[in-house]
Amino acid sequence: MGAWCFADHMGPAKVTKEHGLDIGPHPHMGLQTVTYLINGEALHHDSLGTEQLITPGQLNLMTAGEGVSHSEEATGQYEGTLQGIQLWIAQPDATRHLAPAFEHHGDLPRIELNDTSATILVGEFCGVTSPARHDTELMGTDLKVNRRANFPLRIHFEYAAIVLEGSLMLNGIFLEPGHLGYLAPGSDQIEFDALEPSRVMLLGGVPFESEIHMWWNFVARSRNEIDQAFNSWRDDDGRFGTVASNLDRINTPAPFWRAPG
Repeated sequence: MGAWCFADHMGPAKVTKEHGLDIGPHPHMGLQTVTYLINGEALHHDSLGTEQLITPGQLNLMTAGEGVSHSEEATGQYEGTLQGIQLWIAQPDATRHLAPAFEHHGDLPRIELNDTSATILVGEFCGVTSPARHDTELMGTDLKVNRRANFPLRIHFEYAAIVLEGSLMLNGIFLEPGHLGYLAPGSDQIEFDALEPSRVMLLGGVPFESEIHMWWNFVARSRNEIDQAFNSWRDDDGRFGTVASNLDRINTPAPFWRAPG
């Protein structure tokens, strides 16, 4: 959907000071991870040397480029409910082979519209632009919808809506957590009709420049690229760096298309 290629609704789940997401060091290439919390706290470590706490309403944006690794851990201080979303953005050919990077945005722009509040994570929405990096033309917004709301759309974008809390109608289609609503290019407006106070991620972007191949934590253009990345992580050849983490490094079996051994 545009350059957005993966969504993981995290939680809601109970965490302790010692055990949270508990995702040990693992690699990425060819994508950006967009991590955003609704409840709780998490601690990000990566091979760039970053150690970054994230709290509700904040954004962690990690650009993998040619290769990066990271972990997501308990903070050592927070216990309670953890809920959020991690999204992946496929990088275009112009940037996917460049060096990795990380940025944290603790104060994202927010607007109030039609009894709806919007936090702009990436790109531009209703005339307000996020400072976060984006390598293709796209947008991502966290909406709190309390009743009916209409918003203008860019007709050359395709859009998706992911409900995190509550339930609503999207242009007449019922959506609740666990389902994604899609709008093809050509739509000039979107209408939400909340059946209860709801939280929804609205994502949009121009159709992506090429077909992508996704396997495990890699976004590529071919199986050969994925094979090379898998070999680098398996062999620990330095491509993905090292993460300062007490969690175990995550490994995985070889891609299914490779012959055993």
